[in-house]
Amino acid sequence: MGATDAEGLPVGRHPGWPARLGPLLTARGTVLLRPPRLRDAGPWSQARLRDRTYLQQWEPTAVGGWQERNALMAWPAQWASLRGMARRGQALPFSITVDGEFAGQLTVGNIVRGALRSGWLGYWVTERLAGGGVATAAVALAVDHCFGPAGLHRLEATVRPENLRSVRVLEKSGFRREGLFLRYLDVAGAWRDHYVYALTVEEVPEGAVTALIRAGRASRPRS
Repeated sequence: MGATDAEGLPVGRHPGWPARLGPLLTARGTVLLRPPRLRDAGPWSQARLRDRTYLQQWEPTAVGGWQERNALMAWPAQWASLRGMARRGQALPFSITVDGEFAGQLTVGNIVRGALRSGWLGYWVTERLAGGGVATAAVALAVDHCFGPAGLHRLEATVRPENLRSVRVLEKSGFRREGLFLRYLDVAGAWRDHYVYALTVEEVPEGAVTALIRAGRASRPRS
């Protein structure tokens, strides 16, 4: 058995994992990204069930009902899956916290190494915290980590054109729109068009966090 970190993950198995990112101060509180924990089950399920109407309109249609897929007992399997992908170098999964409380998730998935060195970015935050800079801070932290310790060159994200908040998050983080995927995903019972956004390391030479701070959208805590 090799050495493991506080989250029970092997140390040094893949570039950039495990990791804790932040903190960053926003209008809604102090944002931190950390590996998902088994004990996130309660706050995760509570948030997902409470915010069903808000979240379901943007997320891909999946097998099973919302109540079943987001129940307390559904989390261990999801946590194990995320942990397994992280161990294999296929993903960088994070829980987003604000002032120490669970606030959502951010995952860099479909990581490909070799000549491509890319991944896709997905995230959600609770409805109460939407629009307060939390998602933007989380994305900026993830971008800098991906283009730094994780050694990636390109990130992609897809978003429905109607999801104006998420569009603003990506654009404030430096992502540029590359095109429109027609009938790309089954969301809320219909095939929905999605914008595809992308970002490469050359486009954020000073770092996404530094650009965010310079724009007055976040700050670093005083030591």
